[in-house]
Amino acid sequence: MKVSFKKAKTEKDIKSILDYNIDAFSDSPDFKWTFEEIKKEVADGWELFSLNLDAEVLAAVFYKVEDDSLLTKNTAIKITHQGSGFSHAIKEFFEKVAREKGLKKIIHYCRIDNFRMYSLNESHGYKKTPRKLGPDGQVVEWMKTLD
Repeated sequence: MKVSFKKAKTEKDIKSILDYNIDAFSDSPDFKWTFEEIKKEVADGWELFSLNLDAEVLAAVFYKVEDDSLLTKNTAIKITHQGSGFSHAIKEFFEKVAREKGLKKIIHYCRIDNFRMYSLNESHGYKKTPRKLGPDGQVVEWMKTLD
């Protein structure tokens, strides 16, 4: 099994990430899981990657650089692969990107009710900030300072 991250470079790439499991992400509080909304995220500076296991897309991964920070967010891992360590691979990917770019912080956004992500963030050295985002404050911010 080969795990990899693939950057979405074209609308076809975005569509393939969108289609991998559209129903799982229709309730995301920070954006709607539609082709047009994903294109808006990309137009707003978010880089979109897919987490792949061989040829299968397991999750969508977003990041963008702002000042000295890497801003990050991702969809859930496809349900058939949850609990297999792929969320840790995403965290390691974010840290690798931040270090390669010489950034000082990683800021991760997740749903306020995503307690699995809370646990994952804590295990990777992130601290929850008091900041809440989104129209109803349903997105929380986590920060990790890099050495």
